[in-house]
Amino acid sequence: MKLKKQDIVLLAVMLAGVLLLGAFLMLTRKSGAEVIVKVAGKQVTTFSMNKNTKYTIHGVNGGTNELIIEDGQVWLEEASCPDKLCVHQGKMQYSGQSIICLPNKVSVTIQDENDTNGVDVVAQ
Repeated sequence: MKLKKQDIVLLAVMLAGVLLLGAFLMLTRKSGAEVIVKVAGKQVTTFSMNKNTKYTIHGVNGGTNELIIEDGQVWLEEASCPDKLCVHQGKMQYSGQSIICLPNKVSVTIQDENDTNGVDVVAQ
């Protein structure tokens, strides 16, 4: 199959669009200000991203996760769940990012100082 001139132009325009969108997203993301910890959908505690913290989260059915906040980044260092996907998610630092542990029903979400109600859009 031979590419026509129009195909190459279309691919170039699509690639440029993807690169512009990626650059826009990278330049507009915000560092988080606080970490919100929830277990089974209920907020357990919040922490500042500016203070180094080590906290054990007690999930459902006796499960535990070890939360670390250090140098403006947050991650789960240890977990009692069998697959440890939450641990492998790595370090997070930007508003809107989350770490989820489904077996323990734990969620750790980063929020910036302007997002106080957790609502993205209000429809009327």
